[in-house]
Amino acid sequence: MVSGVAALRGENAWRIDGALPVFGAPEGADAMAVAEAAHDRDGVVFHIARDEPRAAATAQALRFFAPEIPVIEFPAWDCLPYDRVSPTANVSSRRMAALAAISAQSKAGPFIVVTSINAALQRTPPMDVVRSAHLSLAPGAVYAMDDLTAYLTSNGYTRSSTVRERGEFAVRGGLVDIFPPGADAPVRLDFFGDSLESVRAFDAETQRTTQQLSRFDLSAASEILLSDETIARFRSGFVKLFGAAGDDPLYEAISAGRIHAGAEHWLPLFYEKTGSLLDAAGDALVFTDHMIDEAAESRFEMINDYYQARANDAETVRPKSSEFSAPIYRPLPPDHLYFSDEQWRSALSNLALRPLSPFAPPENTRCRDIGARVGRSFAAERAAEKANVFDAVASHIDELASTGKTPVLACWSDGSADRMRTVLSDHGVSGITHAETFRHIKNGIYTSVLGLEAGFETDNVAFISEQDILGDRLVRRNRRKRAENFLTEASSISIGDLVVHVEHGIGRYKGLNTLEVQGAPHDCLHLEYFGGDKLFLPVENIDLLSRFGSESETQQLDKLGSAAWQGRKSKMRARIKMLAEQLIKIAAKRAMQTADEMEPNTGPYEEFCARFPFAETEDQDYAIADVIEDLAKGKPMDRLVCGDVGFGKTEVALRAAFVAAMTGRQVAVIAPTTLLVRQHFKNFSERFKGFPIRLGQLSRMVTVKEAAAIREGLTSGQVDIVIGTHALLAKTIEFRDLGLMIIDEEQHFGVKHKERLKEFRGDTHVLTLTATPIPRTLQLAMSGIRDLSLISTPPIDRLAVRTTVGPFDPVVARETLSREHYRGGQSFYVAPRIKDLKEIAVFLSDELPELKFKIAHGQMSSGELEDIMTAFYDGKFDVLVSTTIIESGLDIPTANTIVIHHADMFGLSQLYQLRGRVGRSKQRAYAYLTTSQRKKLPPGAERRLKVMQSLDTLGAGFTLASHDLDIRGAGNLLGEEQSGHVKEVGVELYQHMLEEAVAELRDGAGQVEEAWSPQINIGTSVLIPDTYVADLDVRMALYRRLGTLAAEDEIDSFAAELVDRFGPLPSEVEHLLEIVAIKMICRRAGIAKIDAGPKGAVISFRNDEFANPAGLIEFITQSMHDVKLRSDHKFVYRQAWPGDAMRLKGAKKIAAIIAEIAGEAP
Repeated sequence: MVSGVAALRGENAWRIDGALPVFGAPEGADAMAVAEAAHDRDGVVFHIARDEPRAAATAQALRFFAPEIPVIEFPAWDCLPYDRVSPTANVSSRRMAALAAISAQSKAGPFIVVTSINAALQRTPPMDVVRSAHLSLAPGAVYAMDDLTAYLTSNGYTRSSTVRERGEFAVRGGLVDIFPPGADAPVRLDFFGDSLESVRAFDAETQRTTQQLSRFDLSAASEILLSDETIARFRSGFVKLFGAAGDDPLYEAISAGRIHAGAEHWLPLFYEKTGSLLDAAGDALVFTDHMIDEAAESRFEMINDYYQARANDAETVRPKSSEFSAPIYRPLPPDHLYFSDEQWRSALSNLALRPLSPFAPPENTRCRDIGARVGRSFAAERAAEKANVFDAVASHIDELASTGKTPVLACWSDGSADRMRTVLSDHGVSGITHAETFRHIKNGIYTSVLGLEAGFETDNVAFISEQDILGDRLVRRNRRKRAENFLTEASSISIGDLVVHVEHGIGRYKGLNTLEVQGAPHDCLHLEYFGGDKLFLPVENIDLLSRFGSESETQQLDKLGSAAWQGRKSKMRARIKMLAEQLIKIAAKRAMQTADEMEPNTGPYEEFCARFPFAETEDQDYAIADVIEDLAKGKPMDRLVCGDVGFGKTEVALRAAFVAAMTGRQVAVIAPTTLLVRQHFKNFSERFKGFPIRLGQLSRMVTVKEAAAIREGLTSGQVDIVIGTHALLAKTIEFRDLGLMIIDEEQHFGVKHKERLKEFRGDTHVLTLTATPIPRTLQLAMSGIRDLSLISTPPIDRLAVRTTVGPFDPVVARETLSREHYRGGQSFYVAPRIKDLKEIAVFLSDELPELKFKIAHGQMSSGELEDIMTAFYDGKFDVLVSTTIIESGLDIPTANTIVIHHADMFGLSQLYQLRGRVGRSKQRAYAYLTTSQRKKLPPGAERRLKVMQSLDTLGAGFTLASHDLDIRGAGNLLGEEQSGHVKEVGVELYQHMLEEAVAELRDGAGQVEEAWSPQINIGTSVLIPDTYVADLDVRMALYRRLGTLAAEDEIDSFAAELVDRFGPLPSEVEHLLEIVAIKMICRRAGIAKIDAGPKGAVISFRNDEFANPAGLIEFITQSMHDVKLRSDHKFVYRQAWPGDAMRLKGAKKIAAIIAEIAGEAP
């Protein structure tokens, strides 16, 4: 290892007690110094960062510089002081886990605690409470299940059917799943009685075991631990501070033993005394970030301002009928909940403080000088037209090596490190090695994954950050989510849902019933039809059932035994066949056409990709690879890239445009609004700078003269890439050699424009980008006519939008908007009706006079509207008060807060699109969805808002589009209507029939086969017992998945998952899986039904026909068993099968024999 850390050593530098400033420590080098101090002191070291992003970046750097030393992160609450909402469960549980770890680690060698000033200033539960809530378990331990459940409940864990989030637990028989706070993965405890037999970590997404554990530690998941004692203390303290409680909802909830939203803001009332993080510091070294005093001062001001706002609002009298009134809020004095300025300074004066500074030390100052300095920036080379930044980097690396310094290129991800090595190799830098940690660095040239915003140099090592080379970039890496696990169990059936049975039509699912079938229990789905008729469907035949999709109380149920359903289905099949033929013709026509093969020129393309200021996500890589592959095929591309708002679809378009333009073909980018065109033009211009590509834009923003020049350039070939609105679709526009058309948010174009777009789908490559595709587009992609690439993984460091739903609170609204203003950002304030805008304007004028705002709505002239939107885009005012006109595609990174007035009056898709306008940068974004204080929400609106909160994760757009397919109906795929024939058979069956019809016609099979499912009656118990899987919804989801299994290895995998998640398989479940396997064989054999009993089986063939009658007759004549074919075409096989196991084995064997005979048909 190079002596970069050793160079920081000084004479007992880290062993001196008391305060000692540390100079010469720019960001990056400061983490190196903290790591060295932890090594040298062999004890606890604290680092207090000025904000949460800096704390996270420092923790990542420490794990690089000192991978062998534990790093404990203690986060701040992710809500405002004196908020009505609680910190998220994840943050609360991480805080408690950190406190428990600090308490446990204090006597176990060196460790580092990283926190932020916001977290350090906050009061915590006392350490004795944290310690008493800690529990350590290992295999062999004896612990009563009831005691464990009571512990989890009282310590803030939430019971659920399936554990997916931190702080959840689930109990299934002898298995207990827990996701401990602070843990990377949940654990599964396997008990035999009260004895703990094993502890296994498992994947929260797949629910499969990942490793065996020798022990695990549990800590509280919440900072408020409700018990008789804490409830009594809260009640007493509340009344003492505020007087009679009256009908205060917080007081009522806590008194009843329930946690109330935002209760953490009264945390000191629950404990005799509170603690703080610094209680654990003792004689530890405490490093503080550069400018920590300014950050602390800003935090004190914020706390006092919010307290004052709550106190003042409590005294403000508003009419209860006002839309802008809210329940009273009684705030605790700030010094109860936080350190005051004086208390903070006093606490620090007793610590071995090490304030960090990037500057050189003043003369004659008692200090520690690290001697590091900020590294070289390549901003000048990036800005220069003719300079190549990578040539400059290569030259700088040579200079460093010649002076004996080890160059290390600090990259954001493994992928960007790979690309950096490739690009620099092309520029003459060879022998670059990748270093996982600092200890792997010796002499040479290295890349590493280390999130530095700027590089630094010491005497022996020089770190060059990727941001130094490429400009602004994100800092932290986020754990990737696997795209294939993204859409999970989206189509489960709940009681009361409309369902469609292939043979009997539309009914309503009423629940899961266990019936006696041939003397054995059998799980069946209870379906209700017209007139109260009942149908019980065996669970193994659940594949005959599909969700209707769009729920409607007025939907007519079918009558059992009626011919109406079969008639409707037959007509629908004919229509679908015609539609499929049209789709096949379109696909065939495109398949016959040719297009230029466009392949990237490796060197320039790699350089272009390296300019992308983010690390690509896995899905983005796949989408880019799909598009590049399509362009090189020589066939016209027609690909839909569906990605959530801000997930990097534009980068896919940029790379496609680069490949096309560099091969000499023209590219047209079409967007629905002038503002989007301007946005794209700006992005494209920045990325194509320095390449021989000429760009132009056509929209209302350019002059008549400029537009004429662009048109002429398109005709002559002087313009390579043009970006415009639907003006590009005018008949007067002529391209010299159009090779690629990129369509952004196609659903916002009108009918005529879409018809014009179809004309381009000949020999031109077409790439469509969309966030929530219209159902027609989505179905075309799902049907395999258009290719679909799905981007569902969020960009690195992208934070989910923090969504708050609740009755309007003037303080929250005011503070939400002012917070965004004072952090230099902008906000949207959206209302459903134009008349609401005036009320909002009055509220803003009265409550936030310091904010500039403008009103925008659809009744304004297009010119006036665009002027307002452009001014907002340019940051000329703070709040845009508007109707839903902001719904589509705007990318304003400085706008990170949205308040939605009367959110209950919006549709789900609208709410999702509106929320997508914020959260497009690395800053945390906030969405505040308000409802009326005065009226109760209708059930539909309440459900929509709950869905919005459940979609509080990144990448839910595709799920929403699929949901939209249900709600609006798929309709006629080739027309513009969004609801149509699909209502007759339900969305799932319609989609399935279409897919089958397209596949059949494409394969030349002609007639589309009717869906069917073999019936297997063995007289054995077939079900998933509720003692095995207690939760009904989970059981139904498992039954649904059973219906999709298509091969025996899939059954084996499903069985292994059940064992892993729920324990050993009961006999009933083994029988169920065996019957599913027999069904698969029966499908191949053409067997419609098997009735098996103690004396053999009767087998019925589908439509009384068999694929190979001669082979069957030959088998009967040669068989040693009692076998015959009856006159009613049923096959009888006589054999003694006295038990369940023998019947299952025998039925499977005879079905396999018949399947083999069927397979030999001439």
